[in-house]
Amino acid sequence: MNEYASLLSDAVLRHRARVAEQSARIEAELAGKVKSEFIANMSHELRTPLNTVIGFSKLLTQHQQRRLPDKEIVEYATLIHDAAGHLLSVINDILDISKIQSGKYSLDAREVNVGEILAGSITSFRTMASEAQTDLRFGIAPDLRPIRGDAEKLRQIFTNIIANALKFTPADGTVDVSARRTNSGGVIIAIRDSGVGMTEEEIAIAMTPFGQVDGGRSRWREGAGLGLPIAKALVELHGGSLELRSKKGTGTEVVINLPARDDVSAVDSTQMFANGA
Repeated sequence: MNEYASLLSDAVLRHRARVAEQSARIEAELAGKVKSEFIANMSHELRTPLNTVIGFSKLLTQHQQRRLPDKEIVEYATLIHDAAGHLLSVINDILDISKIQSGKYSLDAREVNVGEILAGSITSFRTMASEAQTDLRFGIAPDLRPIRGDAEKLRQIFTNIIANALKFTPADGTVDVSARRTNSGGVIIAIRDSGVGMTEEEIAIAMTPFGQVDGGRSRWREGAGLGLPIAKALVELHGGSLELRSKKGTGTEVVINLPARDDVSAVDSTQMFANGA
C-alpha cells in the first residue's frame, strides 16, 4: 500500500511538472509573439509619420532651388504638422501605458463636472464626424452630479473611445453618446456605434496593450493599439469600470461606470494588467 501511494505521489508530481513546463512554454511563446508584434507595430507607427516629416521638410528646405507655390507650402506644412501630432500621440500613449504598468501613474483628482467634460470631447469630434459622414449624436442628462476625478484624464478616456467609434463606423453610420446619473449619484456613460463590430476573440485583443484587431486596416488609422487599454486603466484609477460589448457586423458599445464622488477608492495600477485589465 505504501509503495502504491509512493508511485501515485511520484506520478502526480511528474504530471504537475509537465503542466508547469507547458504553461511556462506557452507564456514564453506568447510573450515572444507580443514582443514581435509590438516591434512591428511601433516600427510602422513611428517610421511612417517620421518619414513624412523628413520628406516634406526636405522639400521645403529646397524652396530656393525650386520655387514652391504657396498652396504647396501650406499643404506640406499641414502634412508635417499632422505627422508630428501623430508621433506625439503614439509616444504619449507608450509613456502612459508604461507609467500605469509600473504603478507611477497618479491622478489630479478634484470635484469635476463630467457632463461638461463629455460635451467638450464630443464637440471636438464634430469635424471628424462630418468628414467621415457619420452621425454623431449625444444625450447628456441634465441632473448629473459632480464626481471626483481628473478632468484631463477623463477627457482622454472619452476622446480615445469616441475616436475609436468614429474610426470603425462606415459612412452613413451613427455614433451615439449618452450619460445618465445612477441611483448612488455616480455616472454611466455609454458610447454606441453602428460600426464593424468585433468577435469575443477580437474584444480580448482590443483590450490588450498594443493589440491590433485587424491587421488589414490602415495602421495610420488604427494607431498603436493602446487607446482602449489606457481608457480602461484610467477608468479603474477613478474607481470605476469599463465594459466593452460588441458583435461582428452590428457595432460596439462601451459602457463606463464612474462612482459618486464619495465612493471613489484608490486603485493600484500595477495590478490592472496583472489581473488581465
